Amino acid sequence: MSTVSMKRKGKNAARRRRHIRVRKRIQGTAARPRLVVNRSARHIFAQVIDDEAGVTLVSASTMEADLRASDAEKTEKARKVGEIIAQRAEDAGVTAVVFDRAGHKYHGRIAAVADGAREGGLKL
Repeated sequence: MSTVSMKRKGKNAARRRRHIRVRKRIQGTAARPRLVVNRSARHIFAQVIDDEAGVTLVSASTMEADLRASDAEKTEKARKVGEIIAQRAEDAGVTAVVFDRAGHKYHGRIAAVADGAREGGLKL
């Protein structure tokens, strides 16, 4: 597909196609669930999902009151979301996850969430 026609369909449609391509290979299990990170212009959301059972084990986002009130930059907030998700996953008994970037580039806020999760003790 040419870049002209891909732009015509939109960036979000291209991201969804990339996410489908990534999800063919990534599967969250009970032993190693999937850490999926979604991003909007203002907020970032992270969930640890067991795909076998079809349940979300833990979640965190910048929509939570303590992060929403913070005056930090978006990348710093994303790192904090990674640390929070790592702590909640540890409390739920999860030590290792498979990282799912949801079709986004591993750069900026997406990478900051991964770094924060690693700092929080989660094995990616």
